[in-house]
Amino acid sequence: MALSEVEITKCIIERFSRDFLECAKIDVAIAGGGPSGMTAAYYLAKGGAKVAVFERNLHIGGGIWGGGMLFPRIVVEEEALDVLDEFGVRLEPFGGGYYSGNSVEVVAKATSAAIGAGARVWVGVSVEDVLIGDEDRLRGVVVNWRAVELSGMHVDPLGVEAMMVIDATGHDANIARTIVRKIPGCRLLNDTGDVTGEKPMWAEVGEKEIVENTREIWPGLIVAGMAANTVMGSPRMGAIFGGMFLSGKRAADISLARIGS
Repeated sequence: MALSEVEITKCIIERFSRDFLECAKIDVAIAGGGPSGMTAAYYLAKGGAKVAVFERNLHIGGGIWGGGMLFPRIVVEEEALDVLDEFGVRLEPFGGGYYSGNSVEVVAKATSAAIGAGARVWVGVSVEDVLIGDEDRLRGVVVNWRAVELSGMHVDPLGVEAMMVIDATGHDANIARTIVRKIPGCRLLNDTGDVTGEKPMWAEVGEKEIVENTREIWPGLIVAGMAANTVMGSPRMGAIFGGMFLSGKRAADISLARIGS
């Protein structure tokens, strides 16, 4: 069979256009493809929701890849084992209720599980703004190519409608900060009404509070993962990731309850 560059081009453009159009109106839009975002995507898709993840980098996984200080291993507490078991991740007991995992395997299998469940994952796509409706409720996200953002070119973005948005952008909490910056008089549903900022590392407290902090902080917006701790002013945790997975699952549960009501 002769190889035709034109047919390759047609295949890529046609399939991309088809798949991206299917994401123009979805149930849940997730900004960020780190551990909490991919976990949320998995449980949302598994629960029957139409969900898409928008990751600005050309890879997913967030901070997992480098493990701790470029040692590609992570620590997970036993409370999160059920989630990682669903992904098929192999973990080795360490003692004291802790387990170690290969960071590359964790990312690969979590991503495979999410896509296998039906989630769409778009890399190289930034969420640069949000869509709002009556009473400033979120009704979707505004996306653009990350390459456009980095180049500084003025290129108008596109809108994606969604019933719920999950901010899983990590330490920066980009979506929450956009809300605070762009909606006059905005007061987030936390103690300060603003993005409080994360505290220094305290793994025990950070792991506990990250799940508690996973909540709807503005109508239509849920924070998950480190974005939740940044918004609520809780400590960072370092290379222990159990709370990230549990936060993603909780974000999915909250979203499913909202879109089902």
